Amino acid sequence: MIKTDKLLDAKGLACPMPIVKTKKALGEVEPGQVLEVQATDKGSTADIQAWAKSTGHQYLGTKEEGDVLKHYLRKASPEETKEDTEYPHVINNEELQSKLENDDIVVLDVREPAEYAFSRIPGAKSIPLGELEERHSELNKDDNIHVVCRTGNRSDRASQLLSDKGFNNVWNVVPGMSDWKGQTEND
Repeated sequence: MIKTDKLLDAKGLACPMPIVKTKKALGEVEPGQVLEVQATDKGSTADIQAWAKSTGHQYLGTKEEGDVLKHYLRKASPEETKEDTEYPHVINNEELQSKLENDDIVVLDVREPAEYAFSRIPGAKSIPLGELEERHSELNKDDNIHVVCRTGNRSDRASQLLSDKGFNNVWNVVPGMSDWKGQTEND
């Protein structure tokens, strides 16, 4: 079961109406929240994927239930569209891939549960950024921790938070899942 913040019923609507209604509905939710769009138009999958990519919002995935397509979108925050990071210890996806094969590391995924459910690095531990302040004690301060999100912005904030809490071996993975080419798993 994927937790969503808003449901849009676009069943029975043909192109371009599912996108028109999705734009309006996404405008009514807060950044970071997840919108479920239920549609019957088979072309809506490609349309919603392309629209999300062009706007910076995140297409999480689609589940098919009978003739209903359930599309999941996460509304991006303005900060998520910028590329710069502030946390000084940064590695790229390729470096993380190499470390996964050769080193004993912890991958911490700070995306929302719906994002994590659709696609994650195998073995990654899920602690959403909004819960990290309360749940950081679930991590070992001596571990080699690599923090991943969709673009490197939430993981930047998470890496800084962990560093402030006394974690000494924390790496922000940039760009993260938006361009991850390694192995993934899902629910």
